Amino acid sequence: MTDYDRILRKFIDSNLYSRYSGLLSLSNISLQLIDTNGDILLEFNPSPDFCKLICQDDETRICLDYISRLKLGERNRFTCRYGLVNIILPVDINNQTVGYIVGGQVYLTDSEYQKYLIDIMTIAKDKKLKCEFIAKSIAAIKTIEENKIDIHEQLCNHIAKNISYEFSKSINNTDSTIARLSIEKEILEKKIIDLEAKNMSLVINPHFLFNTLNTIARIAYFEKSHTTEELIYCLSDLLRYNLKQDDELHTIGAEIDNVEKYLYIQKIRYKDRLEYEIDIADHIKPHRIPNMIIQPIVENALIHGITPKRDGGKIKIYAEKYKNDINIFVMDNGNGFPKEVLQNLHKLEDKRKIGFRSTDKRLKRYFGERYGLKIAKSDYSGSTVIISIPTKLTARR
Repeated sequence: MTDYDRILRKFIDSNLYSRYSGLLSLSNISLQLIDTNGDILLEFNPSPDFCKLICQDDETRICLDYISRLKLGERNRFTCRYGLVNIILPVDINNQTVGYIVGGQVYLTDSEYQKYLIDIMTIAKDKKLKCEFIAKSIAAIKTIEENKIDIHEQLCNHIAKNISYEFSKSINNTDSTIARLSIEKEILEKKIIDLEAKNMSLVINPHFLFNTLNTIARIAYFEKSHTTEELIYCLSDLLRYNLKQDDELHTIGAEIDNVEKYLYIQKIRYKDRLEYEIDIADHIKPHRIPNMIIQPIVENALIHGITPKRDGGKIKIYAEKYKNDINIFVMDNGNGFPKEVLQNLHKLEDKRKIGFRSTDKRLKRYFGERYGLKIAKSDYSGSTVIISIPTKLTARR
């Protein structure tokens, strides 16, 4: 691993996704950051299930169609063997390519017919999957107009250039953090306005709300109210993520980033009565989970476990990978579930249990009956809820 590779991976760990969330809200088309070997470093917007589970040999590595076209310093737009349009844009530092922004993985309206030419039977035999699963994953691939792929390529290009700029500055270490973030935010705001003007149909957010929040945040910045500024940006990102409800799986990293913003806001509210710790290893973050699974469990721990205690308490989130499963633990040292709740968890109808049960059902619907939620511990010393998912999404047999 080169020095650039090590610095790039460290750079990605510094909330890279959250810094580009405003720009990413303009499109729900696949967009990822990869290294020069084709390993996926960060999923901004996830790939279609067809690409991830059928075309890729490994969920952490892009498909061979992409890898065969990676050339240092060169951008490319190509059509893969299944007819999907793809984009490759280099991330260059000091005239050296350190990674790529890739994305697309969609059909254009005039080439959508190619999805009906895919040999489902052969793929099912080769991948040992059910034909129904493959057909469903093909049907879920997006079809867009050509002008929208042009807009998406501009978005990818802006992100690639800004990552190059940020990465270069982090290597040279000449700018302060506040100055760098201020410059970056100004650049992204201009690009967002430009993209919105070109294609309003890609915008999925209530603009008045977010523009108002950003305006208030800028006022707080100039008044040097940095806590207020950070709080407003966290709220804006949290609302934006919560509004982006869909049936696609999100990365655990994106879910945790959202949870961290939620806990930051609550920490400002509860002050010393709330402490939290998040410990999710890098190799777990790229795995995927249905959106808005972790936050309701964390919210339950806060509302029903921590806040009733006079002195508050602590929430800890961590994850473990064992064989082909991932377990995400949400622990608190609050009051625990009442005994009658534990005994009648699947029978009674209060709000807390409905939320728990619906979340459990969502996980089982995606991954099968052996996965879901489990209350591993609940007593006067606190509760532990385990979210269990597989490392790979496969067809349910």
